[in-house]
Amino acid sequence: MSAAQSSRSYGGRSVAERRSERRARFLDAALTVFADQSYAKSTISTICAEAGLSRRQFYEEFGGREEVLVALYDQIHREAGAAVTAAYDAEETDLWRAAATVMTAYVTAVGTDARRAKIAFVEIVGVSDAVERHRLARRQAWTTVFETLISALVGPDVTPPGGYEMSATAFIGAVNGLAHQWTITDPRPPLTDLVEVLSTILVALVSERPPAAR
Repeated sequence: MSAAQSSRSYGGRSVAERRSERRARFLDAALTVFADQSYAKSTISTICAEAGLSRRQFYEEFGGREEVLVALYDQIHREAGAAVTAAYDAEETDLWRAAATVMTAYVTAVGTDARRAKIAFVEIVGVSDAVERHRLARRQAWTTVFETLISALVGPDVTPPGGYEMSATAFIGAVNGLAHQWTITDPRPPLTDLVEVLSTILVALVSERPPAAR
């Protein structure tokens, strides 16, 4: 699409704005459809019907269901990452308070809407080799965030068991497993329970252990 076409106005909105709105509607629709029906049982027609848009408009934005799923997954994790970064207080020296603050931001961003948690931790798993590679790359990005925030908090003299890579992998596994269980539990426990459990695990991983325990 040319710059002139993108800036052309229809009903007071540019073509680019209208396409952005349509894309958001498709993503919102996919969130509902994937969470309610599962990704495996969903169809493009169902997503279009939920969005109130046509298949032609769908294919103007996405190549298929898998592309929508990945876009939705990335959106959820970008927003969670932004929430964690905004919540992190570099001046905080209490490990528990820092962990609880960060985990509250993360859990709130991902879990306030249970549909988002289902996409982030359940529906994304095992879709295809390409999606698995993408999911693992996203996990590696969270490993980097883990190391950056925790090392800034505890200082260079404290190294988690097995090093940051192994500890971050273990913690992310705990997050994924707990979030998965939370999404399928009825009634779901309050988000504050997730924050407490995850904060406890995080603090245990990065707390400096006495010499006798090493």
